[in-house]
Amino acid sequence: MSFCQPSWIQGQPGNGRELRTALGCYPTGVAIIATLSPEGRAVGLTVNSFASVSMDPPLVHWSLAQRSPSLPAFDGATHFSVSVLAEDQEALCRRFANPAVPDKFAGIDTVPGAHGIPLVGGAVAQFECRKESRMVGGDHVVFVGQVERFRWREGAPLLFHGGTFVQLPLLKAA
Repeated sequence: MSFCQPSWIQGQPGNGRELRTALGCYPTGVAIIATLSPEGRAVGLTVNSFASVSMDPPLVHWSLAQRSPSLPAFDGATHFSVSVLAEDQEALCRRFANPAVPDKFAGIDTVPGAHGIPLVGGAVAQFECRKESRMVGGDHVVFVGQVERFRWREGAPLLFHGGTFVQLPLLKAA
């Protein structure tokens, strides 16, 4: 196949599998989003929908399925954390994506953020955010947060592309 003359595969909006395949052409990072329930229990899940919105003010967003059992905790929370996973944290990614795991944080290396919300150890970046807004977008809820604190380290992130995990060479600070 020639780069200049691609063989396009036409998809129809009603075909979820084709749409998912087309969206999978865009590589994403993988992060664990966490908060505390009203009872103080840590709640967390894996997302690849995390992204920057604005630098001034510093805003980020992520989305959560409306049918997620974690939605009430995030709806009721004032803050959330984002831990961008490192390439060697695929097992954590899978653990936090599995709804059958009752206490995803049990035995996991975490540190509490300024509001007590866990930050995952070993991550390449960590953000502590105040929830600014939420909006319904189709079958998901989109959360926007203002970054209050963050830290990062050199290291390769865990990436997802085309339905599988991929690796990049080590990224250096600019």
